[in-house]
Amino acid sequence: MTPSMKDLVLIGAGHAHAFVLEAFAQHPDPSIAITVVSDSALSAYSGSVPAWLAGECSLRETQIDVAALSKRAGSRLITSPAVAIDPTKRRVTLANGEVIHFDVASFNVGSTLQLPEKHGEQPPYLLAMRPLSSLHYRWQVLREKVDQFPPGSTQQLVSVGGGAAGCETLMSVLAQLRQQRPDITWQGTLVSASTTLLSDAGRLPRWLTQRALRRAGITVLPSVRGQALIAGGVQTSKGELIDADIVLWATGAIGQPWLQDTALPLNQRGFIQVNKTLEVVGQPGLFAAGDCAAFNQPRHSSPPSSSPLPKAGVYAVRQGPVLAENLRAACHNESLVNWKPPKRVLALIGTGDSHAIASRGAIGFSGRWVWEWKKRIDARFIARFNPPFKH
Repeated sequence: MTPSMKDLVLIGAGHAHAFVLEAFAQHPDPSIAITVVSDSALSAYSGSVPAWLAGECSLRETQIDVAALSKRAGSRLITSPAVAIDPTKRRVTLANGEVIHFDVASFNVGSTLQLPEKHGEQPPYLLAMRPLSSLHYRWQVLREKVDQFPPGSTQQLVSVGGGAAGCETLMSVLAQLRQQRPDITWQGTLVSASTTLLSDAGRLPRWLTQRALRRAGITVLPSVRGQALIAGGVQTSKGELIDADIVLWATGAIGQPWLQDTALPLNQRGFIQVNKTLEVVGQPGLFAAGDCAAFNQPRHSSPPSSSPLPKAGVYAVRQGPVLAENLRAACHNESLVNWKPPKRVLALIGTGDSHAIASRGAIGFSGRWVWEWKKRIDARFIARFNPPFKH
C-alpha cells in the first residue's frame, strides 16, 4: 500500500452507504481503499418490507446485494458487524474479533427499539419491527407459531406505535395472517401515544389512513402509551390492559446498544450527533447517516429552534449522494458540503390490500394505482444497486 493511500471504512450497509458504493463504482479513486463491514451480504430496503410482510413479494425482492455492490466499487466486504470503535486510535473492532484501521469512517447502521418489559407468565408473543436486518427471522418464527393456532379461534393482534410504519406494518401483517389462516378471526388494534395518527401529515392523508385502518377492521386507540407485556396483553402507562395474543412493537427507536460504550457524542436516545455536513460532532473524519444519525433540522419558529429529523428511510436515501461526496473530500482533506433536508417528502403507505396512500404535506390520495406506483418506485430503487448494474 502506498503511503498516500487512505482507508475508508463503511460501518453498516444501509441505504446511504449504497449510494456511497455506487459513487465510487462510477468514479473510482485508486488512492482510497474501501472496506464495508455489515452483518449480512444482503441488506433489506425498508420501503419494500411492508409488501413482503403482506405476501406481495419475496424477501429477496426487498434486498440489496451488498456483496455485488461492494465488488463493483472495488471494496472489501467483511460480513461481521462492528461492535466497538476507538476514534482516537482510528480502529473499529468487529464481532469476529478483527480490528480494522481507518482514516475516514462512516456509520449507517440503522436503529433498534426499546423493547417493552415482560411480566408474569405467558405474556403475548412479541414481534419487534427493528432491527430490520433480522426481521425476517422473527417473522418466520411467528408464521410457524400461527400455523399451530387452534382452528376457529379468535386472535388479537395489537401494534404499538402510531407512526406511518406502525400503521403500514399492522395492515400488512394482518393481511398476510388472514390469508395464512382464514379459519381464524383476526382482530387488530393500533395503540398510539400521540393524540393523532401521522401527526406530521396533513388532514387528508390522516383521514385516508384512518379509513384504511377502519376497512381493515382495526381499532385505533389514540393517546395511549403501551408500556409492558403481561399475561393477557399490553399494559398501558395508566395500568390498563389491552387484550393481545400477538404484539407488534414499532415504537421507541433507539441507537445500536454498542454505541453507548464509545466516545461518540450521542443524544438521549443513543443516536450519533452530526452537523450539517453529516460529520460527527467534534470528530473530524467520522460521519453518520440514516436512522443512526441525530440530525437537527431548523424550525421556523420564534425564537428559532431545531427538531430531530424523523426516522424514515427517505432521509437516508437523500443523504446518500452528499455523504459520498463528503467521504471522498474528507479522504483528500478537502472542504465538505452541507446536506439540506427536504421541506416535504413523499410518503407512500401500503394498506395491505394491494392499495396504498400517497402523502406529501397536506396532499393525499389513495388507490390501487398508488400501490402499483409504489411497487415500481421500490423495484427501480432496488434494481439500481443490484446486478446487472444499469447505471
